[in-house]
Amino acid sequence: QRLSQPGVAIGLAWTPLGGEIMFVEASRMDGEGQLTLTGQLGDVMKESAHLAISWLRSNAKKYQLTNAFGSFDLLDNTDIHLHFPAGAVTKDGPSAGVTIVTCLASLFSGRLVRSDVAMTGEITLRGLVLPVGGIKDKVLAAHRAGLKQVIIPRRNEKDLEGIPGNVRQDLSFVTASCLDEVLNAAFDGGFTVKTRPGLLNSKL
Repeated sequence: QRLSQPGVAIGLAWTPLGGEIMFVEASRMDGEGQLTLTGQLGDVMKESAHLAISWLRSNAKKYQLTNAFGSFDLLDNTDIHLHFPAGAVTKDGPSAGVTIVTCLASLFSGRLVRSDVAMTGEITLRGLVLPVGGIKDKVLAAHRAGLKQVIIPRRNEKDLEGIPGNVRQDLSFVTASCLDEVLNAAFDGGFTVKTRPGLLNSKL
């Protein structure tokens, strides 16, 4: 139900009680380029949100992402609000990075994120996906929630060995080393680069 409009994605969180799925919601409105974050977030998670925005802004032309005014500068005359429901629960850590990027890519492309996919992974400013903790508990949470696919960092692939066979059979896994791979898996039909990169003249 929540994923029936652009700007929503499902992440995976770890808690002392185990893994759980975590929704990320984004909306945009006319404004002055402000980012509002709600849902009791710790500092590291806030930084992930700023990183996600920066990466999307620097890749907006590549993916043909525009704000409501048709500008590739996504924050031009535009405010963004990111909300992490379950507001009474404090959330922190870097592993929501890929989910925030996917949620915002959905918002600015107008495309829906697949409703059967959950994801986890730390991001860098260059668009790399770094490993995170709690993979087993997170995968079990995705399985409990009836999801079909889980996107994890490639460097976490070894952590899948500890997951029960019946769970692994029910799920498909995408291991991603960069955000391009995350976005391709998170949207039906992929998330293709819209502009052709210019040819580079290389001298050997």
